Parts: sequence; C-alpha cells; structure tokens
Amino acid sequence: MSESVVRYVVVPFAQIFVILNVLMLGVAYLVLLERKVIAFMQVRLGPRRVGPHGLLQPIADILKLLLKEDITPARADRLLFLLAPVILLVPAMIAFAVIPFSGEPFTVLGVEVTPWITDLNVGVLYLLAISSLGVYGIVMAGWSSNSKYPLLGSLRSAAQMVSYEVPLALSVVSVLMLAGSASMVEIVRAQAEQGVWFAFWWPYPQLVGLFLFFVAAVAETNRAPFDLPEAETELVAGFHTEYSGMKFAFFFLAEYMNMILAAAVVSILFLGGWLPVTFGFLPREPLSVFLGGATLTGSFWFFSKVLAVLFVYLWIRATFPRYRYDQLMRLGWKWFIPLGLLHVALTAVAVLVRQG
Repeated sequence: MSESVVRYVVVPFAQIFVILNVLMLGVAYLVLLERKVIAFMQVRLGPRRVGPHGLLQPIADILKLLLKEDITPARADRLLFLLAPVILLVPAMIAFAVIPFSGEPFTVLGVEVTPWITDLNVGVLYLLAISSLGVYGIVMAGWSSNSKYPLLGSLRSAAQMVSYEVPLALSVVSVLMLAGSASMVEIVRAQAEQGVWFAFWWPYPQLVGLFLFFVAAVAETNRAPFDLPEAETELVAGFHTEYSGMKFAFFFLAEYMNMILAAAVVSILFLGGWLPVTFGFLPREPLSVFLGGATLTGSFWFFSKVLAVLFVYLWIRATFPRYRYDQLMRLGWKWFIPLGLLHVALTAVAVLVRQG
C-alpha cells in the first residue's frame, strides 16, 4: 500500500471511526452525568439500579430504544418523516471534522497522525454553516408529522435559530479579529503566541463574547432554559412528538452531540483549546510525563475544559426556569444583537490600541 493511500485514505477513515465511536460513548455517558448532576442539585439519587452506581444505565437505555416499536403516523409524509432525524444528525457529526483535540501530531506505525481530521483555513465559517443546517431537519420533522404540536415546535426552532445565530456570529467575529485567522488550529496557536486565552485578552477581555457565544449556543441547541421548541408543558415534546424508537434516538443523539460540539468550540475560541491551565503550584512537566507526551497532555486539557463547559450546561438546566417565548425573542433581538455589535466595535478599538 502506497504512502499517499495510507496518509490520505486509511488515516482519515481511522480518525473518523475513532472520533465517532468516542462521541457515541460520550453522548451515552453525558446523559448519565446529566441525570446524576440534576439529581445531586435536587437532593435526590440519580439512576442506581443498572450496574454499580448506575454506570450501565446508558447501555440499558440504548437497548430499550433499539427494542421499541418504530411508528410512523398514517397521514405523515413518510419520506420526509424518515429523513428529518438523519438531516439533523449528520451536520452534528461532520462538524467535528475541524475540531482539534490537541496541538501536536503523533506517530503511529511510522505514519504521522494529526489530532484533528482536517485543518480548514475557513474552519470557523465551516462550523457556522454546518451547524445552521440542523434546523432543516427540525422543520421537516414538524411539518412531515402532520400534527399541530410538532409544527408549532419546528416553527419555534426556526425563529429561535434565526434570532440567536446573529449574536453567536458576532461573538465569533471578535475572535477572528484577534487571531487573524479562521482556522481552529491557528486560533489556539494565536492564543499561545499572545500568552493568554482570548477570554482574558488584554486590554479588552473577551468575557462578553464568551457570554454571548455560550448563551446563544444554549439557545441554538434547544437546551433549557431555551427549550421552547420541545416545551413539555405546552407542546408535549415539540417537533419530535410523533417519533419513537431509533428515529427518536437520532434526535436525542443529535442534541447531545451539538452540546459537545458547542462546548468544544467555546473551549477553542475562548479558553485556549489544548493549552494548559497553569497554576503557580502546578508545573507542567510532571503532568506531561504522567500522560506520556504533548499530544495526550493537550488532549487532557482540552477534554477537561469541554467537560467544565458541559457541566455549566447541566447546571443551567437544573437552575433556571424555561423562558416564555416572547421573552426569548426579546432577549435575542433587543439585548444580545446590540450587545454583540458593541462588543465587536470595542474589540476593534482594543486591537488598534494594542497594535499601536
């Protein structure tokens, strides 16, 4: 087998296989973590029946979904009803192609492997474009179900996506101005060169941008307190009311994959990606020796930051009540978009001040 075939065919397929399987496992245990965290915050016990301390509960949930009857409503548009969960899940998967999990390539059987599938020079634009495609699956699911509640939920999701995509993009613009590149790898390297994460960048820290991006990402992923498209008290289950079995599992999988994606992008854009968290009493060298090299050390810090952001996701769900729909729209259009524009202007001034 030639070197080019190994480098451009075998290695990418192996990377895709590993990343997708790790994602599936991560989604399964993120659900368990969510149930445990919310149970702890509500002073009760989470799942404990299946396996020690409930550690096998995700396996039982997957088996249950596999064995459930798959029902299609009699008056539904069968083709669109089938395609909708796939159209929602595929963008959530392929978005991880540009996520760098560490910064240093490593060698396997004499072949150099990068800890990312590809490094696009327009990686941020690719992510924004891909992440906005999921709403088509939600709208198709609501319309093809031929039912009132799913249709209302899908329309809510479309309006919510349009409202919060703008502040999310504005917060990203400020990062692109600071990094001078739209590559996800180069954005982290720019933070390494400047010696500080963009969240604490001088003279204007990007804490406002971090806040805008994170809240907009929570709204984009339809998570509490912005889970209006699937509000149980009003719309039963919203756009996936008529779904069951593995079709419902695809919606579930896409939602949690988008959560992990949002946490990864927050970590890369604002929290330094794979760059270490340095404390005065914690030198880097012992950790590097313990983990076995720069690649594993970078991955450790990256996944630690992703887990911290996901914990905030779960904390918010356990803390805040659901917004009313008019409050959701007002927050996006009257507060977040003007704040995002002001933030971009202040970042531009800060860049000029630092350069001159």
